[in-house]
Amino acid sequence: MDALDGYDLKILSHLQNDGRLTNNELSELIALSPSQCSRRRARLESEGFIQTYRAHLNRQKLGLDLLVVIAVTLATHNRDNAKRFARLVEDLPEVLECFSLTGEMDYHLKVVTRDLAGLSHFVNDVLLPHESVQHVKTSIVLNVLKDFGGIPIQKPAKS
Repeated sequence: MDALDGYDLKILSHLQNDGRLTNNELSELIALSPSQCSRRRARLESEGFIQTYRAHLNRQKLGLDLLVVIAVTLATHNRDNAKRFARLVEDLPEVLECFSLTGEMDYHLKVVTRDLAGLSHFVNDVLLPHESVQHVKTSIVLNVLKDFGGIPIQKPAKS
């Protein structure tokens, strides 16, 4: 983070809000030449600060009306079982995000399905029968109060 200056942080901030910005548009937004914006963007990409560009799709317009958080406890706690579960989750397009946790549950999954029947199939026919899974607890999202809006970008305080 120390290698980033104010212009880099502005570029990151603007691009995470709109990854389609051209270098000319960035130039106007941050008062830097288009060629400098291009060089800085390329460096931010090559150094891994920018991992990818993607479109944010509207899940409801695509018929995925149900958003669910699913807590999963593994059947056994060993490396092989965790790897089996990770392989399962990677192959499931319904799983938007998966987090390995400390505490009571081993994983939290953020899942989308078309409806309750889709959720029932996902839990009863996919998750629960899998050898790595012991317990599943589902919570249907009633309302999204805040969705991912980007990573907070600020220069760290100097010590």
